[in-house]
This record gives sequence, C-alpha cells and structure tokens, in this order.
Amino acid sequence: MTRASRLYRSSLLVAFAALALTAGCGKKQAAPPPPPPPPPPPPAKPTVTLQAAPTTIEKGGSVTLSWSSTNATALVIQPAIGNVAPEGSTKVSPDATTTYTITATGPGGSIDATASVNVTQPPPPPPPPPQPTLEELFARDVHDAYFDFNKADIREDAKAALSKDADFIKAHAGIKVVIEGHCDERGSTEYNMALGDRRAAAVKKYLSSLGVPADSLTTVSYGKEKPSCTESTEDCWQKNRRGHPVLAK
Repeated sequence: MTRASRLYRSSLLVAFAALALTAGCGKKQAAPPPPPPPPPPPPAKPTVTLQAAPTTIEKGGSVTLSWSSTNATALVIQPAIGNVAPEGSTKVSPDATTTYTITATGPGGSIDATASVNVTQPPPPPPPPPQPTLEELFARDVHDAYFDFNKADIREDAKAALSKDADFIKAHAGIKVVIEGHCDERGSTEYNMALGDRRAAAVKKYLSSLGVPADSLTTVSYGKEKPSCTESTEDCWQKNRRGHPVLAK
C-alpha cells in the first residue's frame, strides 16, 4: 500500500469516528431518580405543671392541687390520687408534709413535675382557766346587808342581797358562815356592840327564813371597832352599818 493510500484510509477512519461521536451526543440521557422524602419529625415532648395552694396548712386543713399539660396522653398524680385529666384541680388533705408528683406520658416521652405541701401541727389548746377557790367564790358572790342609822331592820335592798347569799350557802352544803354585825363610829362602844349584835342576829334570822340551816350560821358583833371606811361622812358611815357574812375558818 502506498503512502497516499494509507493517508486516505486514515482520513476515512477519522471521519467515521467523528460521525459516530456526533451521533452519540444526540441521544437523550435518562433523568436521575427523585431524592427520598425526609423522615417525619419526632413526636413533641409532653409538658406538665403542678401547683399547690396553699403550700402550708395545719393538720386537718385542705389544699388545692392544680395542673395542666400538653402533648400528653396519660397523667398520673402520686401519692393516692392516680390518673387525672390533661388539665384540672382537686382538693387533698394530707396528714403530714407531702410532695405530690405528676407524671405526663405521651408519644414524645414522659416528664414529671412536683409540688410540696408542708403540714404543721395545730397548737395545743390553751389550758383551762384555773377554777376559783371557795374563798374566792364566797368573796365574789356573797354580799353585805346594809342598815339604816340606829336600826337593825332588814331593808328591801338588804333582802335582795341576802337572797343571793342564801342561794350560795345552800349551793355549797356544809360550809359554815359567821355573820358579823358592824356599826358606824357614832355612839358609845357598848351601845354599838349591842346594836351590832342585833344586826347580825337579824341577818341570821332572815337567811334561816330562806332555807339556810341555822346550824351553819353563827354571829358576832364588832360594834364600831372594825370599820371598813374611816372617813367621818354619811357615805362612809353607811358602808360601816352592815351585816357582813364571812366564811368560817
């Protein structure tokens, strides 16, 4: 083969190769497959709150527990309450300091919240007031009978006082009472001793008429020797003209 023939053949081969390449570039390429869809988002986590009002009570009192939640399918409060709605409130009366726990559960997991209630003991009741003694009761409830000047007659106001005295003495069976007869400062010692004796006897007689046993009553006269008031005035003299019951020792 001559040199010219070889060159001619090579040129043909190059031309055929270019033609084949041009034909190949004219073909359509297949579209790439679509990307896979993104994974679904994870379920939302639940939330929950729990509150107690008030947070401190005395034993025997009550507390309101209130709660709310989101993304929860089940809620439980412990101790002692159990399953509850997603939102609500309830009253509790713990006997001792207690921490309540609410657990919220849902597709996104579970979460807790707590509320504490402090329970205090009520103060002890105050001790009963001391009971008055018989002497204190006697001094409070038994009253004098007052007399007019130079008289030993029982006046109307003295009758009212002696009626209360009689009730007291009869209500305390067994007590002994001394009726003291007193006078104001006017007149002689002897005269007033005798007048005081008549006044004491008049009080005893009137108390006996009201049902007081005579053997529970005795009399004594002090005349003007033991005045309860020492001023020389009519008001003071009236205070000294009296039948004065005292509790016998």
